[in-house]
Amino acid sequence: MRRVFVALQLPETVQYQLETTQCGLPNVRWVRPENLHITLAFLGEVSEPALEDAHSALSAVQADAFRLTLRGAGQFGEGKPRAVWVGVEPSIPLISLQEKVETSLRRAGLSLKARKFHPHVTLARGRSSTPAQIGQYLERQGLFSSPEFSIKGFHLMESILKPAGPLYLSLADYPLA
Repeated sequence: MRRVFVALQLPETVQYQLETTQCGLPNVRWVRPENLHITLAFLGEVSEPALEDAHSALSAVQADAFRLTLRGAGQFGEGKPRAVWVGVEPSIPLISLQEKVETSLRRAGLSLKARKFHPHVTLARGRSSTPAQIGQYLERQGLFSSPEFSIKGFHLMESILKPAGPLYLSLADYPLA
């Protein structure tokens, strides 16, 4: 079984800009810059045959390249925040691509959790920071804005869990028109 997800990778310039925001919040695990991404679909643990089905389904997804901007910051988890993130400026092409990816995977027989798509880039995980500490961090980062960047493809990624943090490997790349 392999732990996989579908994602948009970020340009190195955007990864670097995000890395500069990864400070000033105690008791969290910062996501390594090379691991920063926007998840389109999380498949979880899948068998090799299911992985092949996912690859076939994703190969058939057709969409045009588009541009994105990251903007703002927020948290997941009420009371005990579990993650802080940077948001994505509203994008119809992004929503359309995510829907096509999810639909193609479901038609191929893959099971996905039903959840509302909230495009973001997770910066840190952890439950030990206080709500006040998180609030101060989000106040400082609330006006974050990246330069606009191009999305020219999406990727089937594997997450290999390691003690020092996950290692993400691209298993397949799917170019956009």
